[in-house]
Amino acid sequence: MAAPAPGFISVFSSPQELGASLAQLVAQRAACCLAGARARFALGLSGGSLVSMLARELPAAAAPAGPASLTRWTLGFCDERLVPFEHADSTYGLYRTQLLSKLPIPDSQVITINPQLPVEEAAEDYAKKLRQAFQGDSIPVFDLLILGVGPDGHTCSLFPDHPLLQEREKIVAPISDSPKPPPQRVTFTLPVLNAARTVIFVATGEGKAAVLKRILEDKEENPLPAALVQPHTGKLCWFLDEAAARLLTVPFEKHSTL
Repeated sequence: MAAPAPGFISVFSSPQELGASLAQLVAQRAACCLAGARARFALGLSGGSLVSMLARELPAAAAPAGPASLTRWTLGFCDERLVPFEHADSTYGLYRTQLLSKLPIPDSQVITINPQLPVEEAAEDYAKKLRQAFQGDSIPVFDLLILGVGPDGHTCSLFPDHPLLQEREKIVAPISDSPKPPPQRVTFTLPVLNAARTVIFVATGEGKAAVLKRILEDKEENPLPAALVQPHTGKLCWFLDEAAARLLTVPFEKHSTL
């Protein structure tokens, strides 16, 4: 059964064009937030292919604001694998090497897990750091969260039919039985995702086409995790390339620099 498309869908002719537009949107959102009453910008990032995409495009997009503006950015990670930062599976480790070397956000403004702790304690420690960074918010309210979606419909480390989809109290949860390796992770919960001012899902490639059709067009009795991301008062956007969007019949906006 067809359902109204959740959020605003933008389709780009290539991942490269998508990445450039995404970086411009991050820079514009940062400038808007820094000019506002709170004078800070809170950004939450996911891993995977987003790391190289943002590393390639974001430093240049953010450069016009000047390095001083970066001191007012707060950076968190939507989920993280419980591995040392030097490990190839560490989301923060990849961003540190590929992006933060070119986008010098102060270390004190980058919120990371402590990978040396057991997974339950790592989740509690990360939640405590977030609460310190977002004092005054009962749930941390990010200005922008950038999320991916897996071919199974998972986002962050929230997997289909997993008990964590029912979590309403914790802002960060441990997971020891991730269906995708490595098994031990910490993840934002749905209350944090749905408290954000803006959420952007990014998906590229034919391998995502079938699940995107399910998420964006089908009313399912047991919705996939990504379909449960519906910000209460914020904006929801989807940035897709043509290959990922090829099965969609709902309206979307087509972007091309050609």
